[in-house]
Amino acid sequence: QVQLVESGGGVVQPGGSLRLSCAASGFTFSSYTMSWHRQAPGKERELVATITSTSGRTNYADSMKGRFIISRDNAKNTVYLRMNSLKPEDTAVYYCNAANAFRGTSYWGQGTQVTVSS
Repeated sequence: QVQLVESGGGVVQPGGSLRLSCAASGFTFSSYTMSWHRQAPGKERELVATITSTSGRTNYADSMKGRFIISRDNAKNTVYLRMNSLKPEDTAVYYCNAANAFRGTSYWGQGTQVTVSS
């Protein structure tokens, strides 16, 4: 059974930091590109960051560059998102995704709420 379980969300003041985690099970984690996405109320889901399966190459949406860091630990089947200098506009539900283009498979977690507010 495939599972992606996000954690680490919460309420933080502007300028603060959070680290999200996504624990994976039920598939070969090291073979999957992992990514974080977010969806704010009334808006479409958008890509935040990706990290490839083997080389660990990362890519970020422009508005997150320099503030967010995606990383993965293949031994722990976990992907992380470190978020610094948080802004109110970062408020959203953050989702973890696992994708393998060769196999044509994609899995989503249930999401974790991040609220940036004073």
